[in-house]
Amino acid sequence: MLRSTSLRRVAPAVLLLPLLSLSGTPSATADVPVPGSLQQQFAVAAEHHGVPQSVLLAVSYLQSRWDTHGGAPSVTGGYGPMHLTDAATALAEAPHHSDATEDARGDESRPARTGAGARLPEPKTLPASLRTLERAAALSGLPAEELRTSTAANIEGGAALLAAAQRDAGLPASPDPADWYGAVARYSGADDSETAARYADDVFDVIRTGESRTTDSGQSVGLAADPAVAPATGQVARLGLRAPAKGPVECPPTVACSWIPAPYEEFGDGDYGNHDKGDRPESQSVDYIVIHDTEASWDTTLQLVQDPTYVSWQYSLRSSDGKIAQHLALKDVGWHAGNWYVNAKSVGLEHEGFLTSPDSWYTEAMYRSSARLVRYLAKRFDIPLDRQHILGHDTVPATTTSGIPGMHTDPGPYWDWAHYFRLLGRPITPSAGPHAGVVTIRPDYAANQPVYTGCEKAGQACAPHGSGAVRLYTAPSADAPLVKDIGLRPGGQPSTIDVNDVGARASTGQSFAVAERRGDWTAVWYLGQKAWFHNPAAEPTAVNARGRVLTPREGLASLPVYGRAYPEAAAYPAGVPVQAVSPLPYKLLAGQRYVVGGRTPGEYFFAPTFDTTGHTVVRGQEEYYEIQFGHRVAYVKAADVRVSES
Repeated sequence: MLRSTSLRRVAPAVLLLPLLSLSGTPSATADVPVPGSLQQQFAVAAEHHGVPQSVLLAVSYLQSRWDTHGGAPSVTGGYGPMHLTDAATALAEAPHHSDATEDARGDESRPARTGAGARLPEPKTLPASLRTLERAAALSGLPAEELRTSTAANIEGGAALLAAAQRDAGLPASPDPADWYGAVARYSGADDSETAARYADDVFDVIRTGESRTTDSGQSVGLAADPAVAPATGQVARLGLRAPAKGPVECPPTVACSWIPAPYEEFGDGDYGNHDKGDRPESQSVDYIVIHDTEASWDTTLQLVQDPTYVSWQYSLRSSDGKIAQHLALKDVGWHAGNWYVNAKSVGLEHEGFLTSPDSWYTEAMYRSSARLVRYLAKRFDIPLDRQHILGHDTVPATTTSGIPGMHTDPGPYWDWAHYFRLLGRPITPSAGPHAGVVTIRPDYAANQPVYTGCEKAGQACAPHGSGAVRLYTAPSADAPLVKDIGLRPGGQPSTIDVNDVGARASTGQSFAVAERRGDWTAVWYLGQKAWFHNPAAEPTAVNARGRVLTPREGLASLPVYGRAYPEAAAYPAGVPVQAVSPLPYKLLAGQRYVVGGRTPGEYFFAPTFDTTGHTVVRGQEEYYEIQFGHRVAYVKAADVRVSES
């Protein structure tokens, strides 16, 4: 049979290697792995607990893609390849929008809405899905610390959890992976039947298609395809899970999606929460999708988005199983990006994570659900799948100069944009030859490990970790100063290597016009200056690309750069206050070129009251181009520039 054959395919590579005892395995932070040892550890644990090896490998792939992450926990306190959760060690100090430095609404026509004052509650108990390491310790007899730090022990703990889930369902330890659908669904930690089933479907999709990759510890791991596997999907009904919360969700059918609405209610003197009613895309186009992380647990995230005094976004995504909750109808406008122009033309996705350390990682289950949702939204609103339209919160510009230092920096340099775009069906590949006028950033995520500081304490080095970002210098040398961001540091001080400092950082998928090439170094135009990054031919950190670029039109020595594309004053009707078109402190100089993201008319959504009868979209004659200007996008007036193909 195909199923039994698929199990034997992996075994020969495993059995040729010496066995490692669990107690003698070095910690994940200190491993210098024997080639093939990770594959063997899966084989040993599977045999020990009577779990089909393909099931154990596929569950691990959906959690961690078999990576160890150097022993660092995920954004929800999950450790190791099996993502065993020990969340009690890493509760956040405050959720994502709870500082007072960024107005999530970003609209100067009304008071700021920061979400300040929200606090993570001190729960008496954490849900079982955030304490799986504790249960794995009880089942396996291995100490919790060993499950956190030893890769072999971690895999053993995950196998013990799967075996226990099979026993609890009253099912035998069958060698046929098809008989483990219910146990896999239980492993997800999902609290409703739809989410558990979607998670199990994803695991069995991995089994059917197979996977192989080199992990972050340099290990080659493979799972042979088993296209004939037909899991017993009816087992989910035996788990006793509740039905999902249904409602007017706008989600693809391939994800588990619940309706948990954000409140729209008036509660004070002209104040209301926590979003605005709109009529998109009839009133104005939806051009952006903004990727956030929550820095709060799932339960806290849901509590906050249902608080009328807090802020809002369209969707939340859960780390452990990829579950999605929708909070706003897509026609309405959330308060999430810190820029009212972007809010009015975007959809916000908050990804669960409640560790204060920004070096934490995201599960494959959440990446996959997120990518499916983004593909659905992009198709619905005709949004290009590129980094000028699929924005991180860290690439949304401030609306004014004073707001630049307070803009948020999530999801940070450890979000794997290259993998995300592969899941989106738009892998970042070369589209031009070696002398191209545009490059798109794309380092090898696992191998690219620039040193950052400030993950735990200011000035303290973060744990080594793969990153999708490259550092930008004033000259073709790693000893040269980093480029400056006069918006972040008006005094002209150089940028830093702090994990939240985006002043000298280019991220995977971002495209820039080439200014110069010199040996192993490439210079691009960035924030009005020439910025160099290491880009050796043998191990490139960018791919050559085609694209449209713009430069100041003839006769202009420089032109202003904006954080929003608002209409000219003459476009505003009576009763709608004119919004200033405030330039940022940067200049785009003659001779410099920047990659064009799109052309848009100046627009302003006037919605300062609970009563929607006065809501108006002001649209002017002035048109703008969006550009990749620094780490963040920006806007320039179309009349000021000349556009050409690179």
